[in-house]
Amino acid sequence: MSRGGLLLFQLLVALVFFGLWQLLATVPIFGHTVLPPFFFSTPVNVFNRILKWLIEGTIWRHLLVTLVESVLAFVIGSLSGALIGFWFARQQTVAAIFDPYVKMMNALPRVVLAPIFALWLGLGIWSKVALGITLVFFVVFFNVYQGVKEASTTLLDNARMLGMSERQLLRHVYWPSALSWMFSSLHTSVGFAVVGAVVGEYLGSAAGLGYLIQQAEGVFDVAGVFAGMIVLAMFVVAIDLLVTKVENRLLVWRPNAGEGTA
Repeated sequence: MSRGGLLLFQLLVALVFFGLWQLLATVPIFGHTVLPPFFFSTPVNVFNRILKWLIEGTIWRHLLVTLVESVLAFVIGSLSGALIGFWFARQQTVAAIFDPYVKMMNALPRVVLAPIFALWLGLGIWSKVALGITLVFFVVFFNVYQGVKEASTTLLDNARMLGMSERQLLRHVYWPSALSWMFSSLHTSVGFAVVGAVVGEYLGSAAGLGYLIQQAEGVFDVAGVFAGMIVLAMFVVAIDLLVTKVENRLLVWRPNAGEGTA
């Protein structure tokens, strides 16, 4: 399917979804609306609220705060996860020693950590960044660790036969093997970084998309809640598109899916 055709179908899915929502929230069926507007609002009201935020400029400050928190969590969490994951994969003794502790830390509920980070770091951006890092780190860590472990033994043997040093192996074999796994995890990590920021804002902040949604919930403003959620979803999609562009630039050597098959 062409890129234009794919985009058309994606837009069609969105139109059908919002069309059904508007229909079920406004047109009575057997005397009752399936989705009462008080609880579900309507797409028209939701998009009017988004348009109002854009015109008044209300949304830009909150978007900027969430963007800064998400980017910091994403970058710090991804870099630390990639480096430590790579180190653990190359140092099996270190990995064996810390394996149970890594698994225990990964099992901790992040929502429980949010109030602790707020206590330690205050209600500024760093408590939200810390929460986002805990979500991003482990996703990238485990993928990079597995990517290095999955490096082709045949390729490694051939590289050693050609006289490659350990440093050359790291650059030309291990890192390319890990990069595919790492970028696969980064698409998931984008959402986790934003989730960490928004959950932190929701629990205590003075700005951000989480704060905006929490304020709307506090006054039973359903349209405002859904508007904040839609803006948040579009925000994540925009960041993910940026990650995809970086991935395509760095992994130009990677064959497209299905290439090389008979």
